[in-house]
Amino acid sequence: MAAPTAGGAASTSPVPPGSRKSVTGTRKLVAAGFLLPALVLLGALVVYPIGYSVYRSFFDQAGSGFAGLDNYVEIFTDDTILTAVKNNAVWVVVAPTVATALGLIFAVLTERVRWGTAFKLIVFMPMAISMLAAGIIFRLVYEQDPDRGVANAVWVGVHDTFAETAGYPKARPLGVHPLKAAGGGAFITKEPVRAGTPARLPLIGVAPPDMPGDAQPAKAPEPSGDGVSGTAWLDFTRGGGGTSNTIDAKELGLKGLKVEAVKDGRVVATATAAADGTFSLPKEADGAYLKLPESNFRERYNGVDWLGPSLVTPAIIGSYLWMWAGFAMVLIAAGLASLPRELLEAARVDGANEWQVFRRVTVPLLAPVLAVVLVTLMINVLKIFDLVFIIAPGSVQDDANVLALQLYRSSFGTDAHLGVGSAISVLLLLLVIPVMFFNIRRIRKETRR
Repeated sequence: MAAPTAGGAASTSPVPPGSRKSVTGTRKLVAAGFLLPALVLLGALVVYPIGYSVYRSFFDQAGSGFAGLDNYVEIFTDDTILTAVKNNAVWVVVAPTVATALGLIFAVLTERVRWGTAFKLIVFMPMAISMLAAGIIFRLVYEQDPDRGVANAVWVGVHDTFAETAGYPKARPLGVHPLKAAGGGAFITKEPVRAGTPARLPLIGVAPPDMPGDAQPAKAPEPSGDGVSGTAWLDFTRGGGGTSNTIDAKELGLKGLKVEAVKDGRVVATATAAADGTFSLPKEADGAYLKLPESNFRERYNGVDWLGPSLVTPAIIGSYLWMWAGFAMVLIAAGLASLPRELLEAARVDGANEWQVFRRVTVPLLAPVLAVVLVTLMINVLKIFDLVFIIAPGSVQDDANVLALQLYRSSFGTDAHLGVGSAISVLLLLLVIPVMFFNIRRIRKETRR
């Protein structure tokens, strides 16, 4: 108990130096006890795998012979792995930039839309879907067949609105028909046609789906005075029993088939077959050869080969943007909500239009948030794997290859080369480290402010 002083107050005796050291040591032990489980997990799950990967990358496929830098040399000389490196560069440059730009646009525009919250919910909803599910969805979206793939269904619909499509891609005449090949996929009559004599243009090889839904039973044409009339029809009777070169009751007209009258190598008249296959040409066609141009028989337009060698990487990046643009939008919208509105209003009062306010005020104020989104997405795309593995067909997987996928392919399977796989993992680590350092420096600067 402290002795009272002259003023009646108790005095506190100083703590001995030895006691201070004891308290400090106890605190350090307590802190170390709390940190130890985390440090053990960090060492077991992060430090050890990284260290072993670096060690293993210097050994051969069997792991028994020292290979030096051979595995790293292979990364930059093997064509398949080089393609993965190039594709990763495209991913890192394009995907985060476009996703951040879309998120910024969506965040700014939804502030001015009445149903902005509902729009944000819809755009953000793909984030609730796993990469696996998104890959399966877009594998179907990019199907080549327009009847199955949404992308090509839309593309073919737009194309067919502005460009004419062929009606009968695999139609052809029989040897006994009055038609013969004219080169380039066209057909022409073996003999010239005459006014008053009906022209017959039979074809076979038209698949049922290619027949127009409103095609009518073919019929012989009415006489056309001094002109030329005729019928183009499918010379095939379901169930058999038809007669070649004869219009049978169940045979359908080739609606929309184009017919040209050719004299001396030039087209003098044209006609289009009606629903029952009949057509008529003016008197200029008398004595001409009737030609069915190649435009009648071109393969039907089936859209774009989204998953072909040239477009597979942009197509997969598109699916990534569908998922992550909502993530960027939500973060940027949160930053946008915290902006001082008086600065925006002051700019408008000073005469700035909306574009100038956006470019000169909004974007600079959002720079820290944009940096967070951009860096996060860059780290994310460096390890992209799921979408590429699922969406890219096996025939073009080499063209869509990325480092994470190549790491999997090199490390597993019958031809696994753990040395090359480890070297790829070290390369990925080296690519991520600068981005992480940039992010740490930015966070420290923000903290100092």
